[in-house]
Amino acid sequence: MKSIYVIVATNEWGEDMLRYRRHRLAEFLQHQQNTEEVIWLCPTPSSETGEIEKLPNDILQWPIADAGENKIFRFSRFLSIFYKKKMKTLLTYLFNKKEKYQFHLWYTYPAYSDLAELFPWNKIIYDCSDLWSAPINGASSIISTARQKLIYSSEEKIIQKADYIVCSSLYLYEKIVERAPEKKKTIYTYENGVEFDLFQTQEKASGLLPVHVKGPVFGYIGGIKPKLDFALIHQVAKQKKEWFFLFIGPDSTNQCNDFQQLIKEKNVLWIGSVPPHLVPMYMNTIDIGIMPYKPSYYNKAIFPLKLFEFLAAGKGVIGVNLPSTIQYKEIGIYSYMDGKDSKTFIQECEKMVNQLNNPLLIKRRIELAQKQDWNSIFSVMVEKIAK
Repeated sequence: MKSIYVIVATNEWGEDMLRYRRHRLAEFLQHQQNTEEVIWLCPTPSSETGEIEKLPNDILQWPIADAGENKIFRFSRFLSIFYKKKMKTLLTYLFNKKEKYQFHLWYTYPAYSDLAELFPWNKIIYDCSDLWSAPINGASSIISTARQKLIYSSEEKIIQKADYIVCSSLYLYEKIVERAPEKKKTIYTYENGVEFDLFQTQEKASGLLPVHVKGPVFGYIGGIKPKLDFALIHQVAKQKKEWFFLFIGPDSTNQCNDFQQLIKEKNVLWIGSVPPHLVPMYMNTIDIGIMPYKPSYYNKAIFPLKLFEFLAAGKGVIGVNLPSTIQYKEIGIYSYMDGKDSKTFIQECEKMVNQLNNPLLIKRRIELAQKQDWNSIFSVMVEKIAK
């Protein structure tokens, strides 16, 4: 019997301007022989539920309207009184197919927790890839505290209802096990991977770097968010004028002063977002990948998507305040540090520069990334869940 998957996502498909774990998971499931349909169930900020849409990849996008268009109304995703009636069309659609298929509810975001009880699902899976109830910028206020409690409560319901829980880092695994020790045997860790073949191109983005750039190019590719330590890179950029820092990705900092000051430096360039399929070309313009995160509770849980993408492109990587990645620390492959000390960061950068074009290390980086191909990760994950 074929399966229909309903994936609870954070946004409409292209809204993030990036391809996250959930996007790759949805497409992997869509391409499986025993899959009848994948439904991308997502919130929309519109006050009215948008049209159901078949995406170019054949995934069915099913938007659910928030209580209002302002960001403050996102709380409605976590209270059933605001979304339950809006689920009726979806539930009718599913019940009409009930006798023909198996149905799996796959949460990648802890919203719409009561949906787990509104339909006789064959399996419920929670793919936990973030510390959702922690503020991304580390700041606290009355509103953010109330929001955290709502999300935590919604996530708790999902954890209790889930048949399987998948975590993207060991830290998240440990936190979920603390909350549900009785479910330990059905909680697993599958770290983020890479579309390996996509990064085996030698093609570079042309005309990207200023003509005066002669020194090593350090690059960050991904969402530009408050969790990044812009002040640290600013200090380093001012001390190492011969180095060049390239930032690629959509700005979600809300005009963060640290980021605005950083990109004023002559040896720093931010070019905004690029189409996901072109990321490998842009990655080939840099020499060393950087993942400079702030020391925070939220960042303890993160396993960055870009780690294995940098390695797949043969680039050495430097990570900061990402304890979930420390197991991959290896000379000339992945340098890791905690804290905010610019001198230590510069030292790690200099070590990586000295190993920049070592063919044995380039080969090792690529081999390490190849083991983390998304198709391999999802195949093992789905097989485990299917048992």
